[in-house]
Amino acid sequence: MVNFRLERTAPLSPEEAWRRLTEWPRHGEVVPLTRVTVLTPGPNREGTVFVARSGLGPFAFDDRMEVTVWRPPTDDTPGLCRLEKRGRVVLGWAEIEVRPGPGGRARVLWREELRVRGVPGAFDRPLAATSRHVFGRAVNSLLRRP
Repeated sequence: MVNFRLERTAPLSPEEAWRRLTEWPRHGEVVPLTRVTVLTPGPNREGTVFVARSGLGPFAFDDRMEVTVWRPPTDDTPGLCRLEKRGRVVLGWAEIEVRPGPGGRARVLWREELRVRGVPGAFDRPLAATSRHVFGRAVNSLLRRP
């Protein structure tokens, strides 16, 4: 099992950062070899289910996720979205928190617990480093792209 945390600030309002991070198909535009399909009708809310399909051909797998907490940011409270990973290969959870940051910027916290079925604990360190790199690049790209 791998736990990691990312922190970013962006020259965006919390509402705009939230929008960019929670439009699920956009994740497929910034993560290589990944396509995201939302399975439930919009708008996003608790109970929204989507699948990130990653890989090529027979080496692809589905990362099925369900939104279990959906609280967009307001003037008084930070936004929080919790995703439960319920795929056959990838398990765990992710939380995206967006709050006002310094100088009118948005502050983003991304926390994740990740388990990959069939991968022994001896690979936790490289999996953690790879996950931080891939998700860090994805968050950076999502926050930069309108």
